[in-house]
Amino acid sequence: MDDRIDDHGIDVILRTARTQNGWLPTPVTDADLRAIYEIAVQGPTSANTCPARFVFVRTPEAKARLLPCVSAGNQDKTRTAPVTVIIGYDTRFFELMPQKLFPHKPEMADLFAKNTDLADKTAFRNSTLQGAYFMLAARALGFDVGGMSGFDHAKVDAEFFPEGRVRSNFLCNVGHGDRTTVMAKLARPSFEEACSLL
Repeated sequence: MDDRIDDHGIDVILRTARTQNGWLPTPVTDADLRAIYEIAVQGPTSANTCPARFVFVRTPEAKARLLPCVSAGNQDKTRTAPVTVIIGYDTRFFELMPQKLFPHKPEMADLFAKNTDLADKTAFRNSTLQGAYFMLAARALGFDVGGMSGFDHAKVDAEFFPEGRVRSNFLCNVGHGDRTTVMAKLARPSFEEACSLL
């Protein structure tokens, strides 16, 4: 691909985008969430495994179930966010591979079916990628996001995935951020500190 997005687009999704800590009461509709997902799901995963599963916690009743699972520092931002997404992963993602996700090599599903450790590592890694794609897609469509790892996985899994097939990876608040609550942007490692040219 020879196309390149302009600097403004890069700023929107990464350079000047900020993790949000407070939220405006502007709603996020179901159609908005569908639009974000339809972009995010196009991102690459190994062998097109697509293991991420997204639970959109948006009603007061659903928030009441989630809040006891969230750490104290994340309570207010989760309570006030229009939507909190539980980004999980399907431990049996490979069942969709032969007929739908990877039909040109249906035998790939057996590799995961016969190796639980490989399946779990693949599901976790690729659902993490898909969660990041979701955050970038949300920003590209004009929304703010705030990813969170401060929660009790066991409690979330028991409350939202009681059958045990899906497990939680991380949470992400979605909406329109309150700019007054944003912290100063912090430094990142330089190229020399983080990279090697071999």
